[in-house]
Amino acid sequence: MTESRRKLLTLIATILGSTIVFLDGTVVNVALPVISEDLDAGLADQQWIVEAYMLATVSLLLVGGALGDQFGRRRIFIAGLIGFGVTSVLCAIAPTSETLIGSRALQGLAGALLVPGSLAILTATFEGAERGKAIGTWTAWTGIATVFGPAGGGALVEALSWRAIFWVNIPLIVGCILLALACVRESVDPEADRAIDWLGIALSAVGLGGPVYALIEQPREGWGSPMVYVPLIGGVLLFAFFLFWESRYRHAMLDLRLFRIRNFAITNFETLIVYAGLIGAFLFVTLFLQQTAGYSPLAAGFATIPISLLLFLLSPRFGRIAISTGPRMPMCVGPIVGGIGLLLLTRVGADADYVTEVLPGVLVFGLGLSATVAPLTATALNSVEQRYAGIASGINNGVSRMAGLLAIAVLGALIAGQFGSTVNAEVADAALTPGAEQALESAKANPFVPPDTGGLASGEAEAVAAAATEGAESSFHLAMVVNGILMIIGGLVAGIGIQNPRREDDWIAPRAAPAGECARCDEAGHTGDHHEHSAEPAATPG
Repeated sequence: MTESRRKLLTLIATILGSTIVFLDGTVVNVALPVISEDLDAGLADQQWIVEAYMLATVSLLLVGGALGDQFGRRRIFIAGLIGFGVTSVLCAIAPTSETLIGSRALQGLAGALLVPGSLAILTATFEGAERGKAIGTWTAWTGIATVFGPAGGGALVEALSWRAIFWVNIPLIVGCILLALACVRESVDPEADRAIDWLGIALSAVGLGGPVYALIEQPREGWGSPMVYVPLIGGVLLFAFFLFWESRYRHAMLDLRLFRIRNFAITNFETLIVYAGLIGAFLFVTLFLQQTAGYSPLAAGFATIPISLLLFLLSPRFGRIAISTGPRMPMCVGPIVGGIGLLLLTRVGADADYVTEVLPGVLVFGLGLSATVAPLTATALNSVEQRYAGIASGINNGVSRMAGLLAIAVLGALIAGQFGSTVNAEVADAALTPGAEQALESAKANPFVPPDTGGLASGEAEAVAAAATEGAESSFHLAMVVNGILMIIGGLVAGIGIQNPRREDDWIAPRAAPAGECARCDEAGHTGDHHEHSAEPAATPG
């Protein structure tokens, strides 16, 4: 096998491995309503199916690349593929929502090895300009997977079953393993830090998991329940201790000294706010369109494809604009435009027409997001010295996932509360039978799903259905307002806080994945020397 062919096949293997992770992050949202119906899963269970995966991924993301550096990048990459395959089977055969949630958590742990592992392999395989081109190709093809993920997932759900979205991983994983064994060379970093920050991993997982658990369970348990306030307060305290530990531990997985750099700190703060709005909006738009508006899984999958297409087509152009103008303007205007797009979605109702109600908001949101992603990623990487690009991108990616983790939990609590208060107000003056009251109480566990009115008199059934519809619309609109305001605030943060470099050639947009997917990738897409004018950390990250 020639060297050029080996490199090409290595690139294909890394693209395929990462694509599997990205696909599972998009297709599951489309399948949630069908999963809910099949496994009798309420809103809280649907949130956990997404959150368990994200929480596990966040917990190991920053050390996934480090494990490859220490034990062998190909070995850890293949281990991640095998783990993802086994857990995909567990997800596909899950008999209950609880089993599916546990399997998704294990799947997230395996996924945390694949994304940083794939880019670490590219870093070890390619050098100089070839490396930048390889990372750019990796980014483009994983972007294509994101474009077709929702529609493909919807098609599988409609044609076969929701379980097919997990079974389809198996042939892809087998092919990727065979490619990796045949063409990927093993590599290690002889100077890699041999210590793993296990306490930091545990503290971050429990510190984030506690508040997420509390917020998801609050609608069922109430704020006064120890099942809510104990994990909420305990998680916040443990996460504070995690930050303290990371600031003191020599082998910390999170180098907090990077946050002394102004643009790096502001960019990650904006990432936290903007991605909270982005990820929260994507999930609940998909749920509302299927469960309340009556869209099929395929139609719901196609509904958000314009966003992905705009990202794929326009992000490189906005990246070039940012190079000539500096990152502050697109990082300010982009999220504001995106936020306006989400506010337009408050026009969407239970009988939503796609072209006149859904599409305008989707297009405006996609336009704003396209102007945001490339400058946001580039600024996170370019604000630090090139030798810190790997850990900087890992932090940025971790922040974006943490934003989604918290946003889904918070929005779920807001939606449940708004639904309950709206429904109660709608039927406050009505004399309902116990059966009607029970139907409305059951609906509160799954706000977007029309209540079961079987057995009720026609007039009462109409009143119950109308109240539930009003509650679903009101809670969905509240979620879009919150998400839109978050994105607008993120844009204002960038406009106030980001500093443009003094010279055009000081800011070179890397060919990197959205939100810093390149978790341990040195020289993340840079093809030339980079000179940093911001203050650098006092010492090399441990």
